[in-house]
Amino acid sequence: MTIHCNAKKEDIEKTVLMPGDPLRAKYIAENFLTNVRLVNTVRNMLAYTGEYKGKKVTVFSSGMGMPSMGIYCYELYKFYDVEKIIRIGSCGVYTPDIDLLDTLLVDKTYTEGNFAYEWNSEDCHIMEASKELNNNIEEVAKKLNIHYTKGNTLCSDCFDGYLDNLDALLNRLPKNLNIIGAEMEAFALFYIAKYLNKKAACLLTVVDSLAKKQSSTAEKREKSLNNMIKLALESI
Repeated sequence: MTIHCNAKKEDIEKTVLMPGDPLRAKYIAENFLTNVRLVNTVRNMLAYTGEYKGKKVTVFSSGMGMPSMGIYCYELYKFYDVEKIIRIGSCGVYTPDIDLLDTLLVDKTYTEGNFAYEWNSEDCHIMEASKELNNNIEEVAKKLNIHYTKGNTLCSDCFDGYLDNLDALLNRLPKNLNIIGAEMEAFALFYIAKYLNKKAACLLTVVDSLAKKQSSTAEKREKSLNNMIKLALESI
């Protein structure tokens, strides 16, 4: 147990799927897993352990933002001996050729923030997903005929939909990264994974398109992400 998790060590599997929303973790447990047990309730950051086609897996919510993700992924890697975490979250996109509810696979994540500097006095703003996990996810996507876009994303400290001047943010982003969208947790996950010599990947479902001025509802954000969820589960 830790101060943020009341699960016993044996309650958490070596592979973890990590949605941000606790209700998304509940949805996955109830609709995709068998032999499910609720293993964490601290701060209502719900976590479930069960089986998918005979493979044991834990689904553990992370909350929003890099600080929250940093706490939970560190504890899972460090104190529960988790080896692989696949974040399954939602994102917004900046390019008009990607539609609502499309699936993204993150290659590299960029942040303007100082998570790495505060953690380890390192001036680091770009992190890469595990090539092994990404290669596996891509192979499974092709077998299942699940369309996805692989690319680089922004990991922000602010919800970009609320910014007064989004163009100012977009103009600051490194042009060579060709950033296609934004979320708020992947950098912390990838950084902690590298720091502890673990593996991490990030799958995202598009719920906002700033290019098309479109947005999905809160209910769809919770429940209409099944392609991403299935792809993550099949990949484990």
